[in-house]
Amino acid sequence: MAKKSDSSKKSSPTGFAHNPVRVLVAWTPNSTGSAALDCAAWFSRTTNVEVRCVTTFLRPWPSRTGNKLGTKYKKWFKKEAAACEEAVKRDLIRADIAQEHLSSTVSVFRDGTNEAALLSDVAADFRADIVILGSDAAAPKGRFLAGSTADALLHSSPNPLALTPRKPSLSKRGVTRVNFAYTGDDTDNQALVRAAVLAAAWNVPLRVLALSPSGFGIPPIPDSVELPRDIALEWRENTLAVLDRARDTVHKEQPEVNVETHIGSGAGWQGAIDAVKWKKGDLLCFGSTPLGAFERVFIGSQATEILPYVSVPVLMIPATSKSSK
Repeated sequence: MAKKSDSSKKSSPTGFAHNPVRVLVAWTPNSTGSAALDCAAWFSRTTNVEVRCVTTFLRPWPSRTGNKLGTKYKKWFKKEAAACEEAVKRDLIRADIAQEHLSSTVSVFRDGTNEAALLSDVAADFRADIVILGSDAAAPKGRFLAGSTADALLHSSPNPLALTPRKPSLSKRGVTRVNFAYTGDDTDNQALVRAAVLAAAWNVPLRVLALSPSGFGIPPIPDSVELPRDIALEWRENTLAVLDRARDTVHKEQPEVNVETHIGSGAGWQGAIDAVKWKKGDLLCFGSTPLGAFERVFIGSQATEILPYVSVPVLMIPATSKSSK
């Protein structure tokens, strides 16, 4: 089972609050895909982790009605939880996650009427550092499509969310590069610092990206009037200035991290993403739009549009609360 955290250390060598990193996987046994567990295994090859799975049962009746059903439902629930635990253990073995990375409580079975609320409650009980969500089954291979539960958590989760494409192609060496993307959303700059902390802890480089969906300077209609050259140059200079400030911020906070910058620009968000070369070891980080007093994930409109075109796992970092700044 996973090792206990060493509370005597002032900072965690894992890049998160805990060592081992507490990874909660939203998982349904006998699922058609194994992407979420594959992502957990990928993290286990990156740093020290403690993996726990949560399976939810959505019942159509409120809790009071469930109590009236009495012992029959309680017996069924207990039997189902035990069967679920056995199935989870088998699936974790298939995903090649070592026994030492499994939580002492490896499977949690919860019932309720709202799946997003159930996952948040279990994450709070576990004090999870990451919650891993798989893609909707309708997504193309290698792409992420948010279902209703993922969409709800992308606008409310206090925990970082790891979003896994369907049937991802992942490096056997774990995360080999952390990426942080600027998209034009009003995101919390502390997310860049948190991405740099991960790169430092995992001893991998950090790539800072500026993504533009417009293929800047290319007219949408052939043979139309071109955009004035000085405007295009000003856009590029402003973008380079943003990347320079990002590099300075990282060097100030994590001077040992190797930082590279890149501009991805193309026709639409797919063109912007495709303009950037991706590796099997890439993790893409997005910041959240600040919401005030609470530290929450809140995905911006630009990041929402980008997600369907990303072929690597994505880490959504909660915005820092104003009270903690």
